[in-house]
Amino acid sequence: MAETQANNPLHGKTLEFILTRLVEIYGWERLGEEIRINCFQKDPSIKSSLTFLRKTQWARTKVENLYVDSLHE
Repeated sequence: MAETQANNPLHGKTLEFILTRLVEIYGWERLGEEIRINCFQKDPSIKSSLTFLRKTQWARTKVENLYVDSLHE
């Protein structure tokens, strides 16, 4: 199992870390354009976004995929 995790860019990263990093890279406005969810577009905050993302798997997957893509830029 450790071998498969070694190449996983999400391994050891919390959702809060990933979201904070994306906000640093893109800012809330661009993040809301990249992933069209209300918690990024209307009065965004880390706390409210984390609450939504923890309950909504499809949105969390989009955030994680954008984070992985941002590592390649």
